[in-house]
Amino acid sequence: MSNLDATPVSAPGHLMAAEIAEQPQVWRRLLTEGLDPIRAAADRIAQSAPRFAQLVARGTSDHAALYAKYLIEIKHGLPAGLVSPSTVTVYGARPDLRDVLYIAVSQSGGSPDLVRSVEVARAAGALTVAVTNNAESDLAAAAEIHIDVLAGSERSVAATKSYTAELLALRLLLSSGGDGGGAEALPELGEAVLASGEQVREVAQRYRFAQRLITTARGYSYPTAREAALKLMETSYLSAQAFSGADLLHGPLATVDPQVPVLAIVPDGAGGQAMLPVLERLAERHADVFGVGAPAALAGLAGGIALPTGVPDDLSPLLEILPLQQLALHLALARGGDPDQPRGLRKVTETL
Repeated sequence: MSNLDATPVSAPGHLMAAEIAEQPQVWRRLLTEGLDPIRAAADRIAQSAPRFAQLVARGTSDHAALYAKYLIEIKHGLPAGLVSPSTVTVYGARPDLRDVLYIAVSQSGGSPDLVRSVEVARAAGALTVAVTNNAESDLAAAAEIHIDVLAGSERSVAATKSYTAELLALRLLLSSGGDGGGAEALPELGEAVLASGEQVREVAQRYRFAQRLITTARGYSYPTAREAALKLMETSYLSAQAFSGADLLHGPLATVDPQVPVLAIVPDGAGGQAMLPVLERLAERHADVFGVGAPAALAGLAGGIALPTGVPDDLSPLLEILPLQQLALHLALARGGDPDQPRGLRKVTETL
């Protein structure tokens, strides 16, 4: 084969690394170009005065939807729940959704079960909102309101920048009047957190032979724990289980020993404070705990990445996930894999 016939091949993990690094710029774009449409959507939601909210998503976007559930319940005082699409697509349920806010979250907007769920919800009287990275998607067309997270083309199978763009879009949508509420500082803070990449590379070497791992957090950070576990599973092929810190103490703690690493997210604020008793119990088990969060909370752990202090609880998840994305990247490479192309996975997964 001649050089003219050869297809350029990028280094393993190149795409994922580039998209992780791009996130602060994605946030800047969303905070400028995306803010007016999000404010208009927030006004429309306020005018509808919903009785409660339902959220539907799959995969990584399911964790963004879980984050939105916390926002809705805490900031708006409304009940919120995660929908099982199969109730509609498999069992044919047609619930009464009058005066309900129905939010679908999807990077691609292409999964048929999400599209069908939104179609049914809209016909059943819900105010439907699609949050996607694809304004031309079927999901965007199915919903009454579409919010483009403006993350740009994402080529690595493992979603990174689209996830945090979803988080920011949902935070802007569900904050009072669509205001930033401190989000304006996120891009610079994100760049500072990403600068810890070399430290994360060393951590990956520490855990490269792990076969099982636990992630844990509480409150707004619980979706971070779940997303970190998913990233580690899909890129490094290890068994990673995510638990709320409270649920961890209700049984799964018995599975923890010094050979099972624990990734704990312990930020400033109420969620981080609620994790302190969990860290105490993990210490009793002599667990190998690596923390991401407030500097004071990392003392006494096996290691950790300190996050900027003073960040509001509900914005912290955008920063917390960054070093954990980097860990998934470096751990996959350390184990000889290519996180850009995990085995058996595709960028768009279509389910019914």
